[in-house]
Amino acid sequence: MAADPSSKPRKADAERGAKTSRSPWREQAESYFIHHRKVARDSAVRMWRTPVASLMTWTVMGVALALPVALLLLLASLQGVSAGWESSARVTAYMKMSASLEQTQALAGEIGGDGRVAELELIDRDRALAEFRASSGLDDALDYLEENPLPHTLLVTPEESARSADGVAALVTFIEGMEGVERVQVDLGWLQRLNAMTDLLARAVWALAILLAAAVVLVIGNTVRLSIESRRDEILVAKLVGGTDSFVRRPFLYTGAWFGLGGGAVALILLQLSLWWLSGPVERLAGLYRSDFSLNGLSLDGAFALIIAAMLLGWLGAWVAVKRHLDDIEPGEIAGS
Repeated sequence: MAADPSSKPRKADAERGAKTSRSPWREQAESYFIHHRKVARDSAVRMWRTPVASLMTWTVMGVALALPVALLLLLASLQGVSAGWESSARVTAYMKMSASLEQTQALAGEIGGDGRVAELELIDRDRALAEFRASSGLDDALDYLEENPLPHTLLVTPEESARSADGVAALVTFIEGMEGVERVQVDLGWLQRLNAMTDLLARAVWALAILLAAAVVLVIGNTVRLSIESRRDEILVAKLVGGTDSFVRRPFLYTGAWFGLGGGAVALILLQLSLWWLSGPVERLAGLYRSDFSLNGLSLDGAFALIIAAMLLGWLGAWVAVKRHLDDIEPGEIAGS
């Protein structure tokens, strides 16, 4: 059967029509991204043409961003150390002198059956005296004692879920209420005070971070405002030829984002230099107190988050400046001049 000679032209026309129907959307998208890439590149080039002014803006942003981040890292390190002290908290219960070993063993079984107790150790009076004799070096003085002055002792290690200050306090109240217990000792007052201080400092640091973020927005806004004033004629011409507000606004928003990127990079450099400078003295001080305290730097995710936050602050500052000052520039100024 012979092929219809007109089928190929009809097929070609159909393909050409489909291509033509898709091309405006595709061309519009390509033009949009090409313009964004060009504007971003031109904004970066303009910044590099004024390196001193750009470096000063980056430095101001870097200091403003690095200060609260450094304080938050310090607080995180302190909270990590306090969490370690909480996990090592152990409750010591001293029995009455009249309590026998059998009574103490029965009480130990009752306490050990509580779900908040991970481990329990009983130290009887004879063992306690022998350990004290070995560690104190007072053998001759202890020989003059008529009877053992030390009571039976229970060493209670809380479960991980009960190793907070409130959990240990509740366990202490439970043990104190048991018959035969003379005194329960655990020093959590200083730990509670430390946690209260760190909570207060954390709120103060977040308040400082908000204030410095507002300062960053104002600095970028003022810088972009000066850029708008210096390019006033260019903006007027763009509006005269039909440029939309988004078209005119775009270069300044990219400028703010580039300032944020540079400020975030400077903040990371300042944080690393501060960490390197302070790590040696901090380690020596922690060693004197036999502590494992150390300053922790930003992780890779934290550094990325800092860069993104800095760019968002720069973009916000530029948007505020553009929104406030760009509307005041109208093409009628040329006619009036």
